[in-house]
Amino acid sequence: MTTAGLSQQHARLLIGGNWEAGATSFPIHDKFSGAQIGRGEAASREQVDAAVASARRSFDENKLEAYERFRILTHAAALILERRELLANTIMAEAGFPAIDANNEVTRAAEVFTVSAEEGKRLVGEMVPIETVEGHAHRMAFTIRVPRGVVCGITSFNSPLNMVAHKVAPALAAGNTVVVKPPQATPLSGALLAQILLDAGLPPGHMNLVNGPGAEIGGWLVANQDFAFYTFTGSTPVGKKIRDSVGLRPVALELGSIAATVVCDDADLDRAAKRCVQSGFRRAGQACTSIQRLFVQRGALDAFVPKLVEAARALKVGDPHDPATVIGPMISEKEAERALAWVDEARRQGATVVLGGTRQKALVQPTILSGVRADMRVMCEEIFAPVLSIVPFDDFDGVIAQVNSTPFGLAAGIFTRDIMRALSAARRLHVGVVHINEPSSSRVDLMPFSGVKNSGLGTEGPRYAMREMTEERLITASLS
Repeated sequence: MTTAGLSQQHARLLIGGNWEAGATSFPIHDKFSGAQIGRGEAASREQVDAAVASARRSFDENKLEAYERFRILTHAAALILERRELLANTIMAEAGFPAIDANNEVTRAAEVFTVSAEEGKRLVGEMVPIETVEGHAHRMAFTIRVPRGVVCGITSFNSPLNMVAHKVAPALAAGNTVVVKPPQATPLSGALLAQILLDAGLPPGHMNLVNGPGAEIGGWLVANQDFAFYTFTGSTPVGKKIRDSVGLRPVALELGSIAATVVCDDADLDRAAKRCVQSGFRRAGQACTSIQRLFVQRGALDAFVPKLVEAARALKVGDPHDPATVIGPMISEKEAERALAWVDEARRQGATVVLGGTRQKALVQPTILSGVRADMRVMCEEIFAPVLSIVPFDDFDGVIAQVNSTPFGLAAGIFTRDIMRALSAARRLHVGVVHINEPSSSRVDLMPFSGVKNSGLGTEGPRYAMREMTEERLITASLS
């Protein structure tokens, strides 16, 4: 197994196929123990520009045919699964994921590469019926899709491998080259994936990787005019700053959320409770689609809440390397402290802590609140922690309005046996994704994934991202 990019957990920069030291370095810590597990290299501005120049040169001089792209990405998917143990252990350490979530991250990343490889063989334009217009019967027209050029991918810590896969695999499958900036807290998984692509036969320069502080490195990436497309996952303020800085160059932004799920009184309450607990607390609640607001119809409240509490209480919180652990640490003790400060603030404002509300360093116990108000921070700002607020409702129209009341609109779920109610909600909820009889976080990687309002622009999911990462070109031909 080749791990040239990680010499004793040392995440270097990948520029033009070469692993390099940066201008400075930074420590990488195990998110549970706090122990230093390695160092990462932080790029200088000159190295960032060199990475972009390498990608531009590789795009211009070393174009891959569609089948060759398919072959490389398929090989990469196989290598991801072959190196599962290394990848999963790395994710457990640098991101704090329990084993079950770390392994799921590996499986999903391989699936993203497999689907991207297949979709790359089906990336086509369409016929345009120009001959049906009077005077143009002698002509034909069609579109083709062509790669944009160099794609910039900036990712977040809460999916350190699969999120990089979602930026890289569609970009390469569509014929682009890429420069990736992983988060400073979790750079090792991205480095391992980059090495896998090199080992799978990707030409040097097709994927480049730069590390370092987000604001500094991100600013240099946005300023570089050789990028043709930006794909970013992170906070809404940073996404807006990128959008405002790149001019007319296209972007895809997966941003913040205050995700909601609705449980109606006719739902399968046992199933809903189990699924809502998984959605609210897995990965320590650090997913943009994790349930933060749980609306429960009043007629189901007395039966549902005890089921929810029982399922949440059964979750083991602790060392990610313990196979029994379901919830590991948050990304940092500072973030855990912030989340519990919001909980304490809500309690002072009249909310009740039904479960949890405590932490040990970065480990936050699954926390369930009731008696919350819409103006409390736990309800109107993204908490990004294992904290879930229960809100009773009586009127279906009213709960739709409550779900829609935030500036965000990423995903929502609804549990009900009433198909008419479910489909009505699907039409009226102002979000990018609606899951019926699943919670807000029920994502499958091949599906389109996008937000509305302040939750983002553009669409992820390999097939859909590839259309974003290509340009549509019209071609006409006169036949006489």
